[in-house]
Amino acid sequence: MTEYSLYDWFARSTRRHPDAEALRVGDTAWTYRQLREAVEVMAARLDGHSRVGVLATRSPLAYIGYLAALCAGSVVVPLNPRFPVRRNNIICREAGVSVIIADVPHELVCTDGRPPSMGDVAYLLFTSGSTGRPKGIAIRHRNVSAYVAYNIERYQVRPGCRLSQTFDLTFDPSVFDLFVAWGAGATVVVPQRDELNDPVTLVNREGITHWFSVPSVVSLAARMRRLPPGSMPGLRWSLFAGEQLTMEQARAWSAAAPGSVLENLYGPTELTVTCTAYRLAKDAEQWPETSNRTVPIGHCYPHLDHLVLDAEGRSSDDGELCVRGVQRFDGYLDERNNIGRFVRYDTVAASYEGTGRVPDDVWYRTGDRVTVGPDGSMVHRGRLDNQVQVHGYRVELGEIEAALRMHPRVHEAVLLSDGAELSAVYIGADVGNDELARWLSTRLPPYMVPRTYTRVDELPLNHNGKIDRKALVG
Repeated sequence: MTEYSLYDWFARSTRRHPDAEALRVGDTAWTYRQLREAVEVMAARLDGHSRVGVLATRSPLAYIGYLAALCAGSVVVPLNPRFPVRRNNIICREAGVSVIIADVPHELVCTDGRPPSMGDVAYLLFTSGSTGRPKGIAIRHRNVSAYVAYNIERYQVRPGCRLSQTFDLTFDPSVFDLFVAWGAGATVVVPQRDELNDPVTLVNREGITHWFSVPSVVSLAARMRRLPPGSMPGLRWSLFAGEQLTMEQARAWSAAAPGSVLENLYGPTELTVTCTAYRLAKDAEQWPETSNRTVPIGHCYPHLDHLVLDAEGRSSDDGELCVRGVQRFDGYLDERNNIGRFVRYDTVAASYEGTGRVPDDVWYRTGDRVTVGPDGSMVHRGRLDNQVQVHGYRVELGEIEAALRMHPRVHEAVLLSDGAELSAVYIGADVGNDELARWLSTRLPPYMVPRTYTRVDELPLNHNGKIDRKALVG
């Protein structure tokens, strides 16, 4: 597989398609030539800074700054202006950021930079850590180059294609938005946050060919009656990732974009954006039946290896998904976070507790439970850490959520546990506690039936657009 640094993917397209539209933010557009000129001016001021923070607003400066840091041979550290100042300060300190590109003026030091090697870090992202401190994840150019190359071909991205940029730059699916587009000479279309509530208008106005977002966008648009059947006839590809895609969400979107190919993608940040995909058939009658009514996450990419391990560390059709290969990162910025996250495997898994760079033959433990179907495709069954103990029984919250979603008047549901009792929060008609309890009691054992049910108009979302369980607990 041909390898290019992230900036090289962009630079190749500037040479091949200099006058093609590379970026559109609002009413302003840049060709590849214009964008590269702006990037090179800023890159000259960044040389010498090994770690560059980019305050990731949806403004032209964010995208120019991201590319400029890569052009200067620096590591990009996206920062979210909606994060608390304390969290951004921790990220900058942990990452060793020496300069920040933001919408306010900053003094930048000028020295000589160097072109990156494939083994250099391209970007640093931070995810929530169990200790309350963000965990730093360094993705190298070789990790992301393999990902970009594969997805350009899989989704037939070419000059003239127009890709949505729905994800914040601090959420790694944004790498797909930017570099799968720029690596192929296509256009990145940047909507403002409120425009995501009305994807139909956005897709049709901007002529978007490739849509990629979290599934929550579908639910929100459908509830607001902004997703009528046949409303996006020009959309070619519809991709979803970040959380489970329900069959109900897939049907609503597929009806609105009947000409598009719909895929469900899965992958943690540690495996470079996504590592599996499942393509739904054009005919919804041919869609698979799954026990939790979610779309399968499919098969691992062909350039990656995967295995599923049961609780005893043996190969199984139901257990924890583990992955290795060129997209797997080399370990957390703080090596203490590596403990328990990697395994070696022969016939039985053995925990890998080494320090330094994690060897290539070691598997990353995703912490996600999957079930492998007869065709080899996987269904995501939830997080292993979403298991709770209720009256001595081990309970999968996702199983109860799936059963509750099957009620004809419930659209979405989230289960919470206080360590002793279960409670449900749902979107839908005001069904009543007794009816929901009776419904679940015919499908689940008594200890899995929640004690309380709360109807809400909408579920809170976090900065990545996923359902915010912590906010519900609060």
